[in-house]
Amino acid sequence: MLNAKKPTQLLQTLTIKGNFMFVISIDYKVDFDLIDPLIDEHFEFLNKYYEKGLFVVSGRKEPRTGGIIIVKNESLSNIEKIIKEDPFHREGVADYQITEFVPGTVAKGFESLV
Repeated sequence: MLNAKKPTQLLQTLTIKGNFMFVISIDYKVDFDLIDPLIDEHFEFLNKYYEKGLFVVSGRKEPRTGGIIIVKNESLSNIEKIIKEDPFHREGVADYQITEFVPGTVAKGFESLV
């Protein structure tokens, strides 16, 4: 039998207050032959906002149906403006869903992400 522990004992969480974060879910709506030529420009778009400290983590979905971007400390209206710079958005090859959340806790060692 497993020795079950409470989640707080396993996670060693730290309470975070006042930071807003967003999950941007990108869903491709066309074939890869229209996505792949835009990948390098999409990476440039991502790097721009990593350098500004807004993007925390990003990556493609598996299976490859789109991607996810985690954004911190930004307003919804600014996120909507930022998305318009993505070549996937500009070329109309992907749909975007933005989910806002307020982090309540973060695992020890990941405090700098929020």
